[in-house]
Amino acid sequence: MAALLGAKTPLRRVAIFGGTHGNELSGVLLVKHWEEDGAEVQRAGLQVKPFIANPRAVQKGTSKEMTEDSPYEVSQAQEIQRLFGPKGSEDAYDVILDLHNTTANMGCTLILETSKNDLLIQMFHYIKSALAPVPCFVYLIDHPSLKYATTRSVAKHPVGVEVGPQPQGVLRADILDRMRRIVQHALDFIQYFNEGREFPACSLEVYQVTEKVDYPRKENGEIAAVIHPSLQDQDWKPLNPGDPMFLTLDGKIIPFDGDCTVYPVFVNEAAYYEKGEAFAKTLKVTLMAKSLNSPSP
Repeated sequence: MAALLGAKTPLRRVAIFGGTHGNELSGVLLVKHWEEDGAEVQRAGLQVKPFIANPRAVQKGTSKEMTEDSPYEVSQAQEIQRLFGPKGSEDAYDVILDLHNTTANMGCTLILETSKNDLLIQMFHYIKSALAPVPCFVYLIDHPSLKYATTRSVAKHPVGVEVGPQPQGVLRADILDRMRRIVQHALDFIQYFNEGREFPACSLEVYQVTEKVDYPRKENGEIAAVIHPSLQDQDWKPLNPGDPMFLTLDGKIIPFDGDCTVYPVFVNEAAYYEKGEAFAKTLKVTLMAKSLNSPSP
């Protein structure tokens, strides 16, 4: 449906989520600031709503309030559906910008949930160009077996934002500034789109997730090896067959045994230990987007 929302459909309602995870503080601080003074994120003809997605987790400074299927988490997800959805309906918000921090060395990252949304491909292309020379990467999560539910997906155009490295429960001015700039450029794009600015056809390099890699483990499930120093902090860099991947405590190197070069992301992400994920393998893919707001032939 999203790809059918073409150049003649203005975007009128945008939400900015912070605090989906209460210990990722850049989005929490920005959203609370914009709730008090929203001048920075307002655009002509656009309704922009800053929103703390998980207030109890923010209050406690934890990743989530309890478990994802706890009564509170379920009721909060239902409340988000009520306020910003329903998902798949005409009443759903046009765009949700969902702000996250990562402990991995991923820099500025935009998360794309489908390869078939020309508007978001154009938006991401615009943001990448506006941020240059600061690099900005795009993580594509449309692999059927690896997609995961997100609160932002109630919107017609969901946008994930990850900026790092930043420890959980910590604020860094440089990381916060980059997140702030991403939001500003996204809102600028939406305003220009609504005003009818033409966006020529473009291409976008993305990193498409193909597999989640767990740590080596003992029979009792305990971690048996750590990320190898040559892989640590090397998000978005090539990992070739035979390159060191893990290191055991007795000094044994466990190499990457794949059959092609991959690009690891979320390397040694703190929040993913409980999920059994040492890093995600991605492949470079180029997406194409049709022009937007171009004159009819």
